Amino acid sequence: MNLLESTIKKITPQDAEVRTLARARLEQLTMPYWALGRLMDLAEDLAGITGSVRPPVGRKTVVTMAGDHGITSAGVSKYPQEVTVQMIHNFVNGGAGINALAKLVDARVVVVDMGVAGDVSDLVKAGKIISRRTGPGTKNMLTEPAMSRDEAIRALEGGIEVALELGSTTDVFGTGDMGIGNTSPSAAIINVFSSVSVSDIAGRGTGIDDGQLSHKVAMIEKAIQVNKPDPSDAIDVLAKVGGFEIGGIAGLILGAASMKKPVLVDGFISTAGALIAAHLAPVSLEYMIASHRSMEKGHKIALDCLGKTPLLDLDLRLGEGTGAVLAMNLVEAAVRILTEVATFEEAAVSKADK
Repeated sequence: MNLLESTIKKITPQDAEVRTLARARLEQLTMPYWALGRLMDLAEDLAGITGSVRPPVGRKTVVTMAGDHGITSAGVSKYPQEVTVQMIHNFVNGGAGINALAKLVDARVVVVDMGVAGDVSDLVKAGKIISRRTGPGTKNMLTEPAMSRDEAIRALEGGIEVALELGSTTDVFGTGDMGIGNTSPSAAIINVFSSVSVSDIAGRGTGIDDGQLSHKVAMIEKAIQVNKPDPSDAIDVLAKVGGFEIGGIAGLILGAASMKKPVLVDGFISTAGALIAAHLAPVSLEYMIASHRSMEKGHKIALDCLGKTPLLDLDLRLGEGTGAVLAMNLVEAAVRILTEVATFEEAAVSKADK
């Protein structure tokens, strides 16, 4: 049994008994019934995920998976592929959006080379990033599968390994991504699992104009037609039209779920990874928290496929894990409601007549 199979076998449903205990307490808090709405839903979820009425959420890690894509050569992005490596250096130097926002919630930022086209071996050797490198970027899915099936499994297992490695020092995971051109494979994955047209899924990514968007849609449609991914086989979908970092995100989610730790899923690319994870292990959905809804129009379609309602809607379109870290304060807020607000009995407050 390989790591992927053994990890999936370890993923079990949330603790129903602890969920019941958490709900019973939340229903007795000194406020009108369920007055804090979705924060209370989140508190109940966190109790079920962690198996504790005092869910541990203090240690936070956002994992930014990086990878490059062969389809970038077809002009589907506004930026050249070299930007992926340049941004990895920016992450390491603390100058990216994710670095600034992670400081707000005291979250650690971990960058993983899942398969970038450039050389970042110096950063790996210096211990500044983790390597689970599958290859120097995917192949061009316009003419052949993005990767082999074995490579897809390696990418998934790379993400699992990262989750297991970080798990002993992490209570809450956030997913993130970096990879020029990665909205194209993400749109392809969402199309395969949703059957919604590519034109209704693919967005402007890095800010392309109308003509570039039409070209991007045509390229994604061609890649799907050439490769014919099987929607009943998530590994086949990842291999044919996915990306190494998307596989890494899916693996991270599976690894976290196997350890009963919550995962805040970031934006469009992360949700494509979440779809892969959900099709491999449907129970892993119980450990996913949708952090936000991005500006990419296909993100809502992907979230609907997962049956998830996002915590935030701020017109974000950056990726990196920025939406995930912004939602971490809401996770802490939910736990504080569960653990710090007094019940009517504890506070000796009379309940309203029913």
